[in-house]
Amino acid sequence: MALQDLTPQLRTRLSRMERAVGWFVFLATALLLFGFGYYVYHTAERKGWFKIKAPFFTYVQSSEGLNVGDPVMMMGFAVGTITSVQPQKPYEKYNVKVEFEILDPYFRYLWTGGSILKVNAADFLGKRQLEVTRATNGYALVVTQPISVMSLDDAKKAAADAPGHWQLAQDVLDENSNIVFHAYENVESVLDQSNASVLAQCTFESNSIYIYDNTERDKNHIVASWWRSRHRYQNFTPSSEDAFLRAVETAPISDQLQAMVLQVQSALPNILALTNKLASVLDNAAAATSNLNITLVETHPLLSNFTDISAQLHEPGGPVVWALGTNGSGQFQGALTNVNSLLAHTDTNLDAILSHLADITSNLNVQVQGDTNMLGGISKMVVDSDDFIQGLKRHWLLRSAFKVKPTNAPAKK
Repeated sequence: MALQDLTPQLRTRLSRMERAVGWFVFLATALLLFGFGYYVYHTAERKGWFKIKAPFFTYVQSSEGLNVGDPVMMMGFAVGTITSVQPQKPYEKYNVKVEFEILDPYFRYLWTGGSILKVNAADFLGKRQLEVTRATNGYALVVTQPISVMSLDDAKKAAADAPGHWQLAQDVLDENSNIVFHAYENVESVLDQSNASVLAQCTFESNSIYIYDNTERDKNHIVASWWRSRHRYQNFTPSSEDAFLRAVETAPISDQLQAMVLQVQSALPNILALTNKLASVLDNAAAATSNLNITLVETHPLLSNFTDISAQLHEPGGPVVWALGTNGSGQFQGALTNVNSLLAHTDTNLDAILSHLADITSNLNVQVQGDTNMLGGISKMVVDSDDFIQGLKRHWLLRSAFKVKPTNAPAKK
């Protein structure tokens, strides 16, 4: 049916439906485009398409376990990706060249004072991963600040116009190649009039100085890298040696497992010999156990006798009966009776002896009291004996017999 054949009411309804379908298609297309744009933006942000990338490269012995697109790690974070894994030419010193990118801000952790690249095992299936280490001293390997080359007068003027903005982009060396001023020092303090005598002894390349403005940064790419040989920053090129990071490569898991298997194979004969010795020791232990069982059987009567003896000792008077026999108890009782009788007679005899001694001393006392001259005679006899001995000491013939040996005289104070 042609559109002209429709009634006005149907034509009005159809035009309204067409407009609704048109708006629906327009809104669906807009939502689709918005969703696709959001997906692209989210993917770009996740992969760091809007961030500054610092390209680096390294050399490894083997490309095993390294693939393009693998993450590069730092402190447990994914900070970049591998962009290229290529073998070197036959006459080259190294085997494989690996190129990778580090995203902002992680490349700012890479300094000349110790940043290296580690090639670690990621799993037990031969997978490996790159890990860069952060440093805490030295100079940043790459920077986003543009480097300016000026004469000393121009640099001094620029530092005076913007104090605190300009810093050295090089080490200032003297005639003996000793570092006098380090990079990152403020230009106004280095070129101050007080350092004129020191600067006069320094050498400058083309009578110019390399400086940078710390407030100006390139937001799109790396501008300069540290040139180790000349102690200064230079314009960055991804193929320059300044983008090189030394790799510390560990052996793949497969090689380590192979070395472990070889070590086990070499140690296997010793293990078998040890097993044979262990079997011999077990046989000897079994024989010793058998002999011990026989010994225990033979000692069973001894244990029975010891049990009988213990039972006898527990009975009243058992130790005496066991030591002296069955008649020993009666004999021992008789001996105790005799000893008791002896002790009783001893007490009686001791009393008689003491009585006699009392009578003797009593008679002696009576005689001394009856004869008053007895004590004087005894005293006179003692005195006469002493005089006799003293006379013998003075006689020339016997004097040497009573000679007293001299002793050590006390020290005089």
